[in-house]
Amino acid sequence: MEVKRRSYLYALGVIQFIDSLDKKDITTPIIAKQLLRSATSIGANIIEAQAGSSKKDFTNFFNHALKSANESIFWLNLLIDSKKSDTLYAEKLLKETTEIANILGSSVLTLKKNI
Repeated sequence: MEVKRRSYLYALGVIQFIDSLDKKDITTPIIAKQLLRSATSIGANIIEAQAGSSKKDFTNFFNHALKSANESIFWLNLLIDSKKSDTLYAEKLLKETTEIANILGSSVLTLKKNI
């Protein structure tokens, strides 16, 4: 499953990105922790979906992964707009997050039609 591999590589990229942030102010570490939680949750929920016992279970975990992707988009935009990150690096991650979210969103819609 390509989305599983992409979400794993994405999570690794987010970890590297967070490690590169200047965390001397009060807000950056808080936003970074939120981003870390939501970004790594995407792949974790995809793994859980595969272990689901029913189509409904599978769909619910994919939906949770989609919500985490959308949350990650929020945190990345916040870091970009507040100028607390390297814009090019953050925008690259933002593009990948959006692509993963689109894949998940399309999958959720298809799954819901088939339930």
